[in-house]
Amino acid sequence: MTQLLNGNRLAIEIRKEISKEIDKNIRNQKKRIPHLGIILLGNNSSSITYVNSKIKECKNIGIQSTLVHLTVEISELELLKEIQKMNENSLIDGFIIQLPIPKHINTDNIILAINPKKDVDGFHPENFGKMSLNMKTFFPATALGILVLLERYKIKISGKNTVVIGRSRIVGRPISILMSRKNYLGNSTVTLTHSYTKNIENYTKNADIIIISVGIPGFLTGKMIKKGAIIIDVGINKVKNKKKFILKGDVDFNSVYGKASYLTPVPGGVGPMTRIMLIKNILIASALNNKKK
Repeated sequence: MTQLLNGNRLAIEIRKEISKEIDKNIRNQKKRIPHLGIILLGNNSSSITYVNSKIKECKNIGIQSTLVHLTVEISELELLKEIQKMNENSLIDGFIIQLPIPKHINTDNIILAINPKKDVDGFHPENFGKMSLNMKTFFPATALGILVLLERYKIKISGKNTVVIGRSRIVGRPISILMSRKNYLGNSTVTLTHSYTKNIENYTKNADIIIISVGIPGFLTGKMIKKGAIIIDVGINKVKNKKKFILKGDVDFNSVYGKASYLTPVPGGVGPMTRIMLIKNILIASALNNKKK
């Protein structure tokens, strides 16, 4: 029997914990409420949906958010100026730039311009390097959300064979690093696969845990996994179904359900955990900001 890993329900529990933490350590002590900045470029419907969900999460928990919505035609130089404004704004504890960034702008230059102490996405090389060395830093929210999801469901990672499908800086690379750390939420033997991996099913059939984020609906099928495998589906794809679009993951749900021991649904699995972990990161940034004063 497959148990669904309910990210929605777990995010609600963590939201309550965070709200209590804010009341105890911030409101009751008359400290400034944490403040998240968001930079959004253009009017991509998916990006707008993601940003709105993050703003809603901030509102639900009771922290501040500021959205800077810029035209997609903005130059790299002008975007760098907007980033510097966020860096210098003492009222903004941390900020994110909603990806993807338009092709005429160099993503690496943009990420490098973010003050690492305000990089609550955890993508700056300084933070990514610290994560690789198992040092305290901001962990990318999706990767952290996956770890917390596994932890709260008491799923053991140590000693397991984990296959990660997809090598993006947002999911694949960070989760492969975190899962292999010498840590109680690590110690897994990780294989990182990607679009150039030949005969990928040779890896997935031997995996205890599979984490997939490739942006291809239904890529991972029941024939590609062993019985009892733990499947974490990070994919979220809009697929046309008759007259409307529906959301589907990178896992072929119907063929995997019943064979896997645990499975994240789409939607309602990893997505809510990503948003709540971003809030966790902004609380860390706020605490660091308060220490400087």
